[in-house]
Amino acid sequence: MREYRVAVLTVSDKGSRGEREDLSGLAVEEVVSGQGWQVIASEIVPDEAGVIEARLRYFSDELGADLVLTTGGTGLSPRDVTPEATSRVVEREAPGFAEAMRAASLQLTPHAMLSRAVSGIRASTLIINLPGSPRAVRENLEVILPALPHGLEKLCGGEEECATP
Repeated sequence: MREYRVAVLTVSDKGSRGEREDLSGLAVEEVVSGQGWQVIASEIVPDEAGVIEARLRYFSDELGADLVLTTGGTGLSPRDVTPEATSRVVEREAPGFAEAMRAASLQLTPHAMLSRAVSGIRASTLIINLPGSPRAVRENLEVILPALPHGLEKLCGGEEECATP
């Protein structure tokens, strides 16, 4: 299996000001490192759409990340703008990841329906929004991890056939 290059972006006003420890970003890093994937960048930014968009573009266009995972800013709060910022950056939608996470999370909590997370593709980078709590990060990554290697391989131009026997 290929070692994928992953960038992690935590979106948190308090975290960016040093008022809260970034446990969600650390949870993302722990899970992807456990897959044998390389975390090439991990940053905390405030809930500012322009800043989020700039970092997503940088991770994709400059660093060449295969996968960018954001955590935080996907709820209903007026400052939660991660989905809008992500939507402005991606070139093609890949809604199945966000749909699968919401469906699985709904089995655990009715609050899952409050998630506005999106997922999509920019060039050859897959960008997926995750929730902002460490527990929800782990639960949601558990849902999408089985499909990620195949999806990333196809996105990166893999020759393997999509159909499975």
